[in-house]
Amino acid sequence: MALKRAAMAGVTALVTVNIWTGCPLLALWVGSRAVGTNDLSMAAVLVVLVVLGALEFATTLVLAWLTNTYDEMIGLPRMEPRATWTRRLCAPESAGLNRRLGISSLEGIVVINVYVAVVTLIVWYLFFAPHPAPLLCAIHC
Repeated sequence: MALKRAAMAGVTALVTVNIWTGCPLLALWVGSRAVGTNDLSMAAVLVVLVVLGALEFATTLVLAWLTNTYDEMIGLPRMEPRATWTRRLCAPESAGLNRRLGISSLEGIVVINVYVAVVTLIVWYLFFAPHPAPLLCAIHC
């Protein structure tokens, strides 16, 4: 069981990293191969956007499937997809809401991955981008 949980965590980390690295790179590659010329065209941009949307959607579905499978593996009850605003007003606060407290290991991996992606983007933009932010231009220029 521990090996399955570790494998699920590894696959989740890989899928999550590919959401912000692999999918955009693959979409750019497909867009560059679809057009065939070296010039940027709207057809290439459209191909990149369509492929990126399809890849991100598919990756998100895989991530949701992994989370549901992991929840079943550790014995968490399946959550009913129900919006909060659809419950009765006279019902108690917890009625109809099948929510659990805390987050699972897989959700923690996704959260950490998002933090790493945002911090990486900020560090790149502030220190390594070709044209730094106007505020930093006074410091570095």
